[in-house]
Amino acid sequence: MRKRVLKLVSVAAFVFAAGLVSAANGQTVSGSIPGGKVTAGKTAKATVYLSIPSGLHVNSSRPGSEYAIATRVTATSSGGVKIGPVLYPRGKNRKFGFSEDTINVYEGRTPFTFNVTVPANYKKYSVVINVSVRYQACTDEVCYPPKTKTARITASVL
Repeated sequence: MRKRVLKLVSVAAFVFAAGLVSAANGQTVSGSIPGGKVTAGKTAKATVYLSIPSGLHVNSSRPGSEYAIATRVTATSSGGVKIGPVLYPRGKNRKFGFSEDTINVYEGRTPFTFNVTVPANYKKYSVVINVSVRYQACTDEVCYPPKTKTARITASVL
């Protein structure tokens, strides 16, 4: 009987831990340019979204704690397409049991924006922007190792 109870507790702990790891991996990254189009010689605004599942938060770009790993968004393209600096949203100040510091965090669907300028002499029919988001996800009690997720934004060139 004792072995059976121990085995049941072990299985329950494993399932619980697997659920935590699954939740920590639940963030998604997506992005777009309004209308999916940009005009050669003009600038368009691109938006990248980091979707954070309920029960988790991600340290903001300025978390305010020396131990919290800040969120970083990078975007690249080729063919002379210029990518402007990323504008990070304000986070929310929260207090958690794992830290004495107040930490600035993102929750839910979080947008990051930047400008995309396509040269007037651009010859291709579309532009591709590769986006990378590095973040550290946490629950109210523990933080997970940092992760990087990527997305690709494609827009037609007019």
